[in-house]
Amino acid sequence: MSIIIREGSLQEALSVMLEIAEFEKQQSIDSFMTRIGDKKHLVLVAEKKGRLVGFKIGYEQDSQTFYSWLGGVSALVRGQGVAQQLLIEQERWVAKERYCWLTVKSRNQYPSMLRLLLRNSYWIEKCEATLNPLQNRLYFRKSILIEN
Repeated sequence: MSIIIREGSLQEALSVMLEIAEFEKQQSIDSFMTRIGDKKHLVLVAEKKGRLVGFKIGYEQDSQTFYSWLGGVSALVRGQGVAQQLLIEQERWVAKERYCWLTVKSRNQYPSMLRLLLRNSYWIEKCEATLNPLQNRLYFRKSILIEN
């Protein structure tokens, strides 16, 4: 059975996030809303056999730039292309909404995310070094071509 990617709710995204061990900082609907505020945003979820297995949340940074803030995939379905499908759908939506740029932050400790971004033509814009190189923050950017 295939993966279904659709717009979802913050509650659905939170339910997936709570199942992903890599998320150290606990989030809540309130913390999501504090971060997003009244900005234009997108919540995507991935379903397999009726079960939520992935999510991606992003919001407008400015009129030209959309920020892909938070996302993850359940360990049960990693390696099955779920993150790729979420990324493709987010890029499609960002282009439809006429943003020029898509930005993302990640860390060295997430090599599969780094590979995904590089494989999809994101470039490293900046590196914020820390005492622990695994915690270094990498800032990525991609130009989104707007089709008429």
